[in-house]
Amino acid sequence: MSAPAVRIQPVPRTRGYSTAWWGMVVLITTEAMVFLALLSAYFFVRAGAPAWPPAGISPPELHRSVVFSVVLLGSSIPIFWMEHALFRGHMRQVAVTLAIAFLMGAAFLGNTAYDFLHMEFGLRDNAYASLFWVIVGLHAIHVFVGLLMSATVQVKVWTGRVTPERHVTPEVFALYWHFVDGVWLFVFSSLILSPHFGR
Repeated sequence: MSAPAVRIQPVPRTRGYSTAWWGMVVLITTEAMVFLALLSAYFFVRAGAPAWPPAGISPPELHRSVVFSVVLLGSSIPIFWMEHALFRGHMRQVAVTLAIAFLMGAAFLGNTAYDFLHMEFGLRDNAYASLFWVIVGLHAIHVFVGLLMSATVQVKVWTGRVTPERHVTPEVFALYWHFVDGVWLFVFSSLILSPHFGR
């Protein structure tokens, strides 16, 4: 006589973050370590230099940098608004806030490109020049990637593939964009602001 079949109840799914969200957390952690290593190298070289920036190089332009830094950091505000509107189902607000943040990020990236085109030193001139180009350039690449992600999310929003129930893509993008903004605080303070206050 065979044993009666035992009916196995499915395990209820626990609510939590998606795999994509955790993947982005891992990526952000890795990228944060890269920036930490680069900024540590910057301050190590600076500590042994007789002058900073080296002779013949002016401190980074400050006033325009401050303006566009405020623009970039301010772009997190519409992203926060987007997240709030998304969970309330206000999809038009989601689309508008994403577009606003995109334009703000694009303006910042345009200013960075302008700075690179008018830089008075080259990548290989000295240690200061190499570190400046690599750190600021790496951040600019992250902004560019963020803009590509934003464009992808916007297309999904306009085509109805993002809803209050299906929101992994904008959620992951928001996490990445806040990281890009946060990293710039450290880059700006270290490379652009601090040289104006001596060694």
